[in-house]
Amino acid sequence: MIITVLLNNPLLVIGGVVLAIFVFFILTVLLNFGLLWLQAMTSGAKVSWFDLVGMWFRKVNTQVIVNSRIMAKKAGIDLPTNLIEAHYLAGGSVPNVVRALIAANRANIPLTFQRAAAIDLAGRDVLGAVQTSVNPKVIDCPDPRKGKYTIDAIAKNGIQLKAKARVTVRTNIDRLVGGAGEETIIARVGEGIVSAIGSSNSHKEVLENPDKISKAVLAKGLDAGTAFEILSIDIADVDVGENFGAKLQSDQAGADLRVAQAKAEERRAMAISYEQEMKAKVQENRAKVILAQVEVPRAIAQAFRDGHIITHNKATDKAAVAS
Repeated sequence: MIITVLLNNPLLVIGGVVLAIFVFFILTVLLNFGLLWLQAMTSGAKVSWFDLVGMWFRKVNTQVIVNSRIMAKKAGIDLPTNLIEAHYLAGGSVPNVVRALIAANRANIPLTFQRAAAIDLAGRDVLGAVQTSVNPKVIDCPDPRKGKYTIDAIAKNGIQLKAKARVTVRTNIDRLVGGAGEETIIARVGEGIVSAIGSSNSHKEVLENPDKISKAVLAKGLDAGTAFEILSIDIADVDVGENFGAKLQSDQAGADLRVAQAKAEERRAMAISYEQEMKAKVQENRAKVILAQVEVPRAIAQAFRDGHIITHNKATDKAAVAS
């Protein structure tokens, strides 16, 4: 009979279907978000049902959003749900940002959610930055993870020194976005140490006063444009390396000797060449003398024929003329 009534009244069927869908939807919402809503309500970080359903439709992890809001609220920071959700949709790490805000609030460091979100979206570890700002970090220079353990430089007297430095830095939140990282700090400090050692007249000056290096490097303001503030630069170790000055002098002496030998060999070759040339000229002149000697009898005979030479021996004269 009920089926007959329903068939005769299609509106009741439609209404029943709509009511069933509505009840199913309500039950689904209650099962999925009831516990989260109750958890937020009892924690004082209220989240409306509409926000929970909206996040569900937008495929947002409601558990992350609600837990982050509760965590911030318990720390005395009231973060709107839509602000947290926007950062989540942008691909940021919401729990990391909230923890950074809580740490900054506890340490009296001025940090807003917008700045923390910007730092997080820039790929920086905002929580680590806040922790480093509170608890300064020590950076080894050079970085042993790169396979280099000392900074090598040569003083003016030619003695090599091998130095190790430890740089204490604190994160500068204001310069964290767009500021250079640890590698820039290490490179600048290494360059400063090389410059300080290279400007020393003797390696003994550096060994006697290692703090001379740290003071000279620290005075250059190497943290400009970086995400850190250098608190101190300490020279951990300085060792004496090779005597490059003596080695260079030895190499220069060897080079000068080779140059001198080459020039002497060149002069020797020129002397030998000149000697051979003179011998050739002597042979050439001897040939000319022989040729000239051949011409003498002919000249004498011609002089006799021409009557330029007169002798008292007629036989000789006839013989000369005959010849």
